[in-house]
Parts: sequence; C-alpha cells; structure tokens
Amino acid sequence: MVAVVDGTIVARRRVASGHGADAVVDSTIDAVGNVLDDAGVSLGEVDGIGVGIPGTVVDGVVTYALNLGVDRLDLAAALEQVWGRRPVVDNDVNVAALGAWSLGGRDGSLAYLNLGTGLAAGVILDGKLWRGARGAAGEIGHVCIDPAGPVDADGMPGTIETYASGSGIVRQWGQPSVLARDVLEAAAAGDELAQAIRQRLFLGLASAVRVLVLTFDVDSVVVGGGLTAYDGLLDGAGEIFAVWAASSDFLASLDLPGRVSVVDDTLPVAALGAAGLGA
Repeated sequence: MVAVVDGTIVARRRVASGHGADAVVDSTIDAVGNVLDDAGVSLGEVDGIGVGIPGTVVDGVVTYALNLGVDRLDLAAALEQVWGRRPVVDNDVNVAALGAWSLGGRDGSLAYLNLGTGLAAGVILDGKLWRGARGAAGEIGHVCIDPAGPVDADGMPGTIETYASGSGIVRQWGQPSVLARDVLEAAAAGDELAQAIRQRLFLGLASAVRVLVLTFDVDSVVVGGGLTAYDGLLDGAGEIFAVWAASSDFLASLDLPGRVSVVDDTLPVAALGAAGLGA
C-alpha cells in the first residue's frame, strides 16, 4: 500500500512489491510516482518519505526479507539515488504499529501483530517504537510452541509463524498453488486436515498474544493482516484463552481476551505509519 497523507489520506494505491532486490526498488519507485500523480503533488512538495518493508532494517539496510527474496538491500541508498532525498526505512510491521498507535490516540503501550504472508509484531513502549539491540524485536514468528509441529521455511518445527501466517497455512496444506483462504474455506466445509490447520491458526494467534503480553505487558495487542478477514479468528483464539485461564490463575489474571482486538481492515495502518515516520 502506498499513500499520500496530509492529515487525512489524499491518495492511495495497492501494488505488488515484486520479488528480488531490483524488483522491490523498481516497484517502490513506480508506486510512489503513481500515487503522487494521483494526489497532484510532486516529490519536492512532500515533507518526508517513509517506507515499510519486511525483514530486519538497520539504517535503511534491509536484511533477511525472506518473502521478498531479499538477503541484503540498502533500500534507503537505492531510493535516495533516484529521488535525490533519503527516505526513512523501517520494518513494515513496525510502521504498521505506529499507524495503529496513532489511530488509537497515541495512548498507552501497544503491540501490532501482523498475520499476513508471515507473522511478526511491532511494539510501542512509552510512546516509542521498540526495535531491540539488532532490529529484531517483535520477530516472534520464530518462537517454537511445539517441537513436534510442522516445519517452517527455516527448518524449525512448530513455530508461531507456521501456525498463524498465510505461507505457513499453505505449507501445512502441501499444495503451493492454493491460498490460505482456500484452506480455511475447506475447513468450514468439513475437511479434517483443513480443520486441524485452522485449529493451529487459533493456537498460533493465542500464543502470539500470550508471548507479547508476557514479554512486554502491553496494554493492547492489535491484530492486522490478511488473515483477519476470517470471521472466527478471535473466537477461536478465545477458546484457547479460556482453557489456559481455567488451568492457571496467573494467566487468567492477565485478561488476554480483553487486551486483543482486530484493526479495521479498511484503514491502511502501515501506510499511515510510514507517512508519519517519514514526516
């Protein structure tokens, strides 16, 4: 998603990011040019440019953006060479966290949990984005919750990302040509394998919320990303919260269900956060 923001969203477009470093740079340049044309402004007229991208980001350099086919890319420098001005580049989930936090009134601590192609979280504590020592804060998709579970793309078993991401759902299904929503539709139609995968999705979401609350004790966990289109997502996770609360007074005291909500999917939180970061 690319947007021009001036208090409100002036123009926006949803475009494919491409695969590989060159494609990512080219698609970003094209998308920004097109949305500026839509808004009727030039690059020189905007106060700043913010870019969100998957992977670990330090000083504009992106590493290990697996789903984009990028091992290492100095994205800020590549864009600066074309635009003549340096954008602010950060992890896409971090900028989405900033967008969700601003929409919530910039009050309290927050974790934005993205359930998309992959799974990660952005964390805001005391009004500041927490990136960690090496930019990896919030990469909880790599946390193992079942050593005997299905293996992820890195060869690790039972990770949260395998359970609660689009790519993980498809990997469990075993047919790369399908989409995660196809698997969830099969679950609704009674397919037993799909129902088992759906139950793991609920467990993955519940586990991600539990990890974020236990690690950062945030006021709220806001869930976004493509998988939130599934209507029964919070209800399914809620059943798991209830089992945990029944067996542990401590977990019951955390009120995990009361801390989690789903972001309005009509709001481009990542684009809003990137715009705010750039400005």
